[in-house]
Amino acid sequence: MRNTPPRIRDRQRRARGFAVSALVALGALACVGRAGATGEARLPDDAGPEVAEPAEKRFKFTAGYYGYSSGGPGRDVNLRYRSGFGAVWLGNYGDPQFGEQARAGWESAYEPLPGVPLSLQPSIQVAAGHFVGGSLTAEFGAPWFALAGIGRTNLKPYFNLNFDPNDNLTIAFGHRAAGGHTLYAMLVADNRLGTGQRNLHLVARLPVADRQRLTLDVLHKSGEGDEGMVRAWGATLTWDSPSWFVRLARDPKQNYSGVDATRLSVGTRF
Repeated sequence: MRNTPPRIRDRQRRARGFAVSALVALGALACVGRAGATGEARLPDDAGPEVAEPAEKRFKFTAGYYGYSSGGPGRDVNLRYRSGFGAVWLGNYGDPQFGEQARAGWESAYEPLPGVPLSLQPSIQVAAGHFVGGSLTAEFGAPWFALAGIGRTNLKPYFNLNFDPNDNLTIAFGHRAAGGHTLYAMLVADNRLGTGQRNLHLVARLPVADRQRLTLDVLHKSGEGDEGMVRAWGATLTWDSPSWFVRLARDPKQNYSGVDATRLSVGTRF
């Protein structure tokens, strides 16, 4: 978040010890499935089987511009490399109020039981300012699927670019058709700081001609923010192909602050 109320900062200090233990457990779980790596996590990122990414295009570069209702604009850049071990990435975000923050991470998806539609999806993030975070989700089923996950950080300053609470529980339920059509609902809820923040995503991914895809993500958020209770609707529209993509997002009360954000991102795979 841009600003954190004093009552939430008090909760953050009490929760730090638990975060360290959770991250140690995450690392151990990630190592268990290493032999079954299948690539990048499928939710909520834009990777996965819905778009056939050519094996030779292992890099993805993204540049994003943020227009804010107050304060100067923000921008971020991100370079991702995909391999059988998963995806590693380097990025940087900056705006006049928050400042600059370099960040890096790793994420993947594993299928530990051959023939069983179970996918374990760990991720780890680090950033300037001593931030450390991670998540672990488990997805089961095909073509109907259910997903549950947990995210934890050490509560150091971090500008959240995905619009969802970082210390959370996540549940999702949806359907992937053989032709690539995907529909799902996903709830991301703070279960650590007592803010009651809940983000509900309703997502449709629709393949179009020439291996291109249109994704619409409608967001409803509610919970305690920097300036009181927040209830708002947002949306993200993405058009992508194996070689390029463009994304436009509108996020009122970004990260439960008093600031509305509009984001334009463009990128390429090579």
